[in-house]
Amino acid sequence: MKAAIPKETAEGETRVAAVPDTVAKLRAGGIEVWVQAGAGQGAHFSDELYRQAGATVTYELGDLYANADIVLRVQPPAEGELGALPPGSVLICMLQAHLHPQLLESLATADITAFALERLPRISRAQPMDVLSSQASIAGYKAALLGADHLDKILPMQMTAAGTLAPARALILGAGVAGLQAIATARRLGAVVEAFDVRSAVREEVQSLGAKFINVEVEAAEGAGGYAREQSKEQLQRQQDLLTERVAAADIVISTASIPGRSAPTLITTDMVTAMRKGSVIVDVAADTGGNCECSVPGEVITFDDVVIVAIKDLARLVPHHASLTYSRNLSNLVLSLMHEGEFTIDLDDEVVDAICVTHKGELRYGG
Repeated sequence: MKAAIPKETAEGETRVAAVPDTVAKLRAGGIEVWVQAGAGQGAHFSDELYRQAGATVTYELGDLYANADIVLRVQPPAEGELGALPPGSVLICMLQAHLHPQLLESLATADITAFALERLPRISRAQPMDVLSSQASIAGYKAALLGADHLDKILPMQMTAAGTLAPARALILGAGVAGLQAIATARRLGAVVEAFDVRSAVREEVQSLGAKFINVEVEAAEGAGGYAREQSKEQLQRQQDLLTERVAAADIVISTASIPGRSAPTLITTDMVTAMRKGSVIVDVAADTGGNCECSVPGEVITFDDVVIVAIKDLARLVPHHASLTYSRNLSNLVLSLMHEGEFTIDLDDEVVDAICVTHKGELRYGG
């Protein structure tokens, strides 16, 4: 078995799908690993470290993909790269299948079996493979730091000779993996933190981290696998009305609400932004899927009515070393779990494989 690790081509992507430690694990599992030269540069893993781990490092894309059985990536390949992938090979990455229907058709036509990691089911057996959780945790951490960096205040309370400085107030919207990590990080930095989530079941987790849970009386909205489900326009409007006061009182708002396979719900309206104190900050972690704030410009940091809105996409890539480390561990756990007697097995009766396999043997298995 041969696994190929190409250098990521998406603009701004600094992560890599395998690090030297996971290369060694894959090789121990009977997989030959080839890495494109410079693939780990953005995350500060040198070609020499890959060689020491037993990988073959090549500069030529043709050599990298020749006879490859598995291709491991972070982001989807560019359309121009599809012709280099060997027919019958398996592509594993965060495809964001619902956003790339044309790419899925091209993969099916090229006879590439594609695994979309964002579709991994939230079951106990799949937890070691859960790239969404590992990357969301890092994104939540980075979001709190970005909020602190752009804010015109310090976060902790300070007793000084010039008097007492009150702690900054942070509001976290969404208490999933990213939101909980944002809460924990903001608390460590000394902010007074409160959080909101449509799932009342997360109240205890929020409170255990030292934050206040905002109780908004709406219909329970926990969906399959513990994710929030999409709510009606009426429910969203009620939430926005009830949250307006809390958003206005916050120095930092970190929004992390997302629904797998859908555009991010709008939680922060333009009116809410204009009601915030000048110099406040919004970090829109959901920018990847359109953003939770009406004023966000996905991929950019802007100032709207003297409020800084940070809508950088894929925040985990701003912490590339640890993001790559955790992502590659998730990936190697998945690959090794599907190795049987030295062969990579695609068993569509397996709950995990069935969920993530979006193209196979020239056919589309995902309709959007």
